[in-house]
Amino acid sequence: MLNQKGRATELSKPWIMGVINVTPDSFYAGSRKENRKDVLVEVRRMISEGVNIVDLGAMSSKPGAEILSADKEWERLEGIVSEIKAEWPNLPLSIDTLHAKTASRALSVGADWINDISGGTYDKEMAAVVAAADAPFVCMHMRGEPKNMQKETNYLDIVSDLYVYISRRIRALRAEGVKDIIIDPGFGFAKTIEQNFELVGSLHLFHSLDCPILVGVSRKSMIYKTLDIKPEEALNGSTVLHAIALAQGVHVLRVHDVREAREASLLMEKVSDFKSFP
Repeated sequence: MLNQKGRATELSKPWIMGVINVTPDSFYAGSRKENRKDVLVEVRRMISEGVNIVDLGAMSSKPGAEILSADKEWERLEGIVSEIKAEWPNLPLSIDTLHAKTASRALSVGADWINDISGGTYDKEMAAVVAAADAPFVCMHMRGEPKNMQKETNYLDIVSDLYVYISRRIRALRAEGVKDIIIDPGFGFAKTIEQNFELVGSLHLFHSLDCPILVGVSRKSMIYKTLDIKPEEALNGSTVLHAIALAQGVHVLRVHDVREAREASLLMEKVSDFKSFP
């Protein structure tokens, strides 16, 4: 159960988080919507396909990307957040940002969650902003910044190192007043392809941290590089990994393809009615 800005939110069944990027350079072209009309059309489509929450971002965080300033980020988001909430007031809206200034602006006009690729470490004011708004916070794991993160993949043990790191971030965030934390292992962020797959098979171990688990593997390089295809061809691979994640009890799938993820979730639910997964 999450407290979403004063409203109780149940995660007893997996949520599908639909990705929309208000940016010209996100790694998957299909997620890019550079004007308000296209964003609203995409939100409407996602709702029709069963989305639970929309994640709106204005900065690419693909390997090698530079961090956008908070003002430039808000220039892309301004107006869109309030329009979405005006049109669909009951649709939870997450903002993908590592800037406290952007988070504060978005929360003040109706955004519900903050999704921070740095887990609140890039901007030291982030935790205070989220705590003041009583908003759920997605704490993702990343080393370095997008421009250099793929040079930061030297772990003693990827699973245990992430477990320790995330547990410490949970304690730190709670000490600053953040009550509702969703954890994200950060697939593709400061991790090799092999490390990503090891994490996929170890997701069940993170339940002992007593926080909902979010998985974002949709169309990522661990899929298209392994299969020697393009991101545009990686839907089938994404669905396979979503099923593996769902079998381990994850709570949120962050996806580009809402309908297919929803179908996978419904089918996994049917199977789990008759069989308990490890």
